[in-house]
Formats: sequence, structure tokens, C-alpha cells
Amino acid sequence: MSGRVAAKDRAVLDPGDTFLGEDDLYLFNEGSHIRLYERLGAHSGALGDLEGTYFAVWAPSAERVSVVGKFNKWHGGRHRLRPRGASGIWEGFVPDVGPGTLYKFRIVPQDGARALEKADPYAFACELPPKTASLVWDLDYEWGDGAWMASRGERNALDAPVSVYELHVGSWRRVAGEGNRSLSYRELALELAEYVRGLGFTHVELLPVMEHPFFGSWGYQTTSYFAPSGRYGTPQDLMFLVDTLHQAGIGVVLDWVPSHFPADEYALASFDGTHLYEHGDPREGRHPDWDSLIFNYGRHEVRSFLLSSALFWLDRYHVDGLRVDAVASMLYRDYSRVEGEWIPNEYGGRENLEAIDFLRRLNQEVYGAFPDVQTYAEESTAWPMVSRPTYLGGLGFGLKWDMGWMHDTLEYLRRDPIHRRFHHNELTFRAIYASNENFLLPLSHDEVVHGKGSLLGRMPGDRWQQLANLRLLFAYQFAQPGKKLVFMGGELAQPGEWSHDGSLDWHLLDDEAHAGVHRLLADLARLYADEPALHELDCDPGGFEWIDANDAATSVVSFLRRGSSPVDVVAVVCNFTPIVRRNYRLGVPEGGVWAELMNTDATSYGGSGQGNLGGAEAVPVTFHGRPWSLVVTLPPLAALFLRPASS
Repeated sequence: MSGRVAAKDRAVLDPGDTFLGEDDLYLFNEGSHIRLYERLGAHSGALGDLEGTYFAVWAPSAERVSVVGKFNKWHGGRHRLRPRGASGIWEGFVPDVGPGTLYKFRIVPQDGARALEKADPYAFACELPPKTASLVWDLDYEWGDGAWMASRGERNALDAPVSVYELHVGSWRRVAGEGNRSLSYRELALELAEYVRGLGFTHVELLPVMEHPFFGSWGYQTTSYFAPSGRYGTPQDLMFLVDTLHQAGIGVVLDWVPSHFPADEYALASFDGTHLYEHGDPREGRHPDWDSLIFNYGRHEVRSFLLSSALFWLDRYHVDGLRVDAVASMLYRDYSRVEGEWIPNEYGGRENLEAIDFLRRLNQEVYGAFPDVQTYAEESTAWPMVSRPTYLGGLGFGLKWDMGWMHDTLEYLRRDPIHRRFHHNELTFRAIYASNENFLLPLSHDEVVHGKGSLLGRMPGDRWQQLANLRLLFAYQFAQPGKKLVFMGGELAQPGEWSHDGSLDWHLLDDEAHAGVHRLLADLARLYADEPALHELDCDPGGFEWIDANDAATSVVSFLRRGSSPVDVVAVVCNFTPIVRRNYRLGVPEGGVWAELMNTDATSYGGSGQGNLGGAEAVPVTFHGRPWSLVVTLPPLAALFLRPASS
């Protein structure tokens, strides 16, 4: 930019001075601008020989827009912005304002209503809640993760062993001696990297770190789509966390919430005095479950805003994927609504056509710009082709959470083992649809809140049986085709629900039984990564075949996992009763010794030590339709993983 500023207390641009080109305006109004964070918001720099900050904001129904802050005593009449034609964007340059400056936009609606003071939707940093101003900030950072970025495509691939450790930054570990405060991003970085690497997981997923006013929303009530929460530090501190994890060989997935936003007066709601980002009609614009607002996905500029937010975290923060929250609530106009509380689409149906179009566009843009990342859909219905390409009619996500597997498996395991034989289909039903999508199997935060209890607390029986059932749950998860996700605390076998106001129960690792569960999960993650048969064909129907799906009488299931090479095969057998089953015959595809790779009843995990002394030899006795068979001992409430010793 070049030109002269007439007075330092005015936001003035000469007609030829602008940060926004005509192409920017066109793409924004068309809904195709995917890097608005480079143009809108606050950007410090120089105008001629003056240092200051350029501001731009979308407020098409405003009569006047000003930048206010301590630099002008929050006076709305001084640093007024100018409109850019019919684009709805207002812009201006304010001298002597630089990084660290607090500001808001003062918007006077055209209808004469009272002036609004709004946080910047594109701000890179925010004042610490409950304060609500935006901060001028630069995003300069010297990254050290070049090796990770060069190789992450293969680490995120569908044939890679992806195991995700999900966590809430604010409650993973607290500092008891300092008012029980949360760790900062920087404090968390080295400790988390070392811990996750020791646990053997390949990725972490952070519950939303975008700024949110209510800590108890865990980040799911997002007000700032380009600013990380200041509760844990600066934007560069979050970059340091991502960088540190990458240098430790660990990928980072961010939870991202384009499905709804809170109605806080200072944020996006009624931004310029009109329903700008949200629908005006509550039958389309208000979410009944969360009493929050729903984006107007049919509005071009809103699409540009959301697409830019998604690309922003991948671009500026080097994250390796986005988990898109509450996709089902976006797809259906009648989601959580009764007759009369929703408006059908133009064809009279319940599908939200604008949201569908947005999700497809989202995935096209993400994979077009970053083909080495993944998008994950939290989608809880039977919507078809969620993780299939858009050119085939799919939504274009890389992976979909398998909520059906989670519900069925936890429902089965909560039952007393004596009754499980009557509900065997809860284990076997998944095989019918397991290859319809690219699945991730989640044991997430949603399963340990709102009165559901902990994973351990759901398990029946005495303490020994509860722990054995939990070990069996994790083994069954890692044996099934699909990528894996476990929420923090599961590895500790926490007896109580997760609380965002406290820390994980780290003291449990001093108890050998709980340490055994931790040890088991780490060994499962490493086994999953080391054995091609357990991960290469996670998303391919050729990666799974039953040995016996029908042994309901003894509550046993057995199956083979296969890799892309014929020599890569692992047999898995799970005994869901506390009864030791000796001389259990199992049909297998080849002879010779089958080594016992994993036995969840091992004493090192807290089990009873029942097993097969390291393996068993397949004999030429036809069983389960196969020419060879093993005779093994099935430990109680346990899983065995076996592999031909010759492979």
C-alpha cells in the first residue's frame, strides 16, 4: 500500500490504497474465497512511511463501521472504516496500532438501532474470557517440523496405522500447587509428546481449541474461528505444541465446529444488526439441542468464512486433519425437531441441501490444497457415502466415525456375561456394513460424560472382571478393521466420569492393576502399527474375514485380519465370558506353529495368566471350512492374537 494519512486519529485510505483486490471481493461474494484470513480481520504493517494496522470486516447492513480500542478511548466516531462498493466489506488503516492491541468493531445498523460492539470474526487472538475484545496479532513462527511435513501423507494414509489419543487441553493435567490451573500449550508440549509416544499412539486429537466463552462447553461453543483459546497461551504457543508433537513423530487433528455457534451478543450473532451468519427463522437458525445458532450455509460469504477457517488451521498451524463435529445435525433439517419445528427443502424433503453442498465443497478444497491430511466426520446416522469421493456422489470425507460399532459394543459389554449369548448379534452386525465407509472406531469423550460413567464403570462384575472386560474392549477395538480413537483417561482405567474442571487420575498408575491396562493399550497400539495385517486393509473388505461368527453359545468370536501381502495374516479370538475354555478348536488357513502375539490375560496386564505358552501348532484337521486348525486355551474375558511363526 502507498499514500498519505491525513490525521492519525482517522482510519483513512486513499482511493488507490487497499489490502483487498477486486478478485478478493468477487471470490468472497461468490463463496469461493478460501484464504480470507489473509485479507479480512487485522493485519499490521506499513502504509507509506507509517506503521499501523489494516482492518477489514464484512457488515453489509451497517450504516457505519469504526474500529475502537484503548488507542482511541473506545470512541466510535474517530477511526471509521470505508465501504468497498457493494461487497459489504468495510476497511481502513489505523496508524500506530500494532500487535497486542485490543480492539473491536463498532457497527451502527442501517435501521437506526443501537450501535453494536463486536469482536472481529477473523481475529487471530482474543482477550482472555470473560473479556471479549480481539487482539491484533501476527502469526510469525519458525517451524522445525520439515521432516514430518514431508512424510505425513503416508502417516495419514488409509493403509497406515492411525491410532488417535483424544484429549481436552484444559484437563489433561493440572498444576495442583498453583490453584489447580491447566497446563499451557508450551508446558503441555514436551510432556504430551513424550507420553503419547510412550503410549504408542500415532496422532492426538484436541477437543476444540478455538476460543470459546464458556469453559464447560469444552470448546464446542466456538466464538472465534481463527483464534486459539488464550487460556493456554498465545497462537505461537499452540504452534509450538503442534511443532513439538510433529518432531516427536505424532500427528495433530483439531476438532472443528461448523455445525453451530453460540448466541453471545459480542460475537457472530446478529453481527451487523441482521441475521448475517445465521438463518433468521429459528426453524432453520436455532439448534434445539444446544440452544445455539446454525450457520446459513446457502449464503456465499458464510461459506467463504467457514472454508477459510478450515484451511487456516491446516495452513498456519500445520495440523494434519480436522474432525468435523455434529455432521448429522447439518445434514438434516429436522434434526432433533418435531413436526412444525422445521422447514422442508425446496423439494419437500428433510435433507439440508445447502449444508450438503458446503460439506462437499469443504472436502474438495481441503484435499485440493492439502492432499496429505484427513478429514473425519462425526456422523451418527446411515447417511450413505460419507467417506466416498464427491465425484461419485459422496460427501468427500476421508474417514467417518463408526458410532454404530461404539454403541453396539458398549451395550454388549455392559451386560452380565451370562446374558451375552442372547445378544451375540451386537458383536457380529458390524461386519455387514464395515466396508461401506472408511471407518474410525471411537471411544471418545462423549462416552464418559453426562451420567454415562467411565468405560471401566460400565463393565459388569467385580473389580477384576471390570478390568478384564476393559482390556478386552480395547483389544477388540484394535483387532477390528478401522482406525482407532481413545479418549484420555481410558488408558488409566479411570473409575469415574471425566470432569473438565479437574485433572486425569494420574495416581492410578501407582496401582498395578490400572498400570496393567495402560501397559496393554500401549502394547496394542504398537502391535497394530507393527503388523500390516492389522492396519493395511482397515478400509478394504479384503482385510477381514470370519473364522466363526456364530458361537453365541460360548460368547466367542474369531476372525482373520489380512494385509496386502498374502503372508500377512493374524487370527483373533475373543472370549467374552469369565470361563476358561480349554481345547477350543479354531480353523486357520495354514499349518505350522502360530505364535501368540498378544494375550490380554497376561499377568503383566493384570490378568490370570491363562494361555498357550507362546503359541500353538496347526494340525491338518479341517475345521471352520479350513484345512488346518489350532487347539487353544481361551483365557477368561480375554483376546488372543496369533500369527504364523514363519511369516
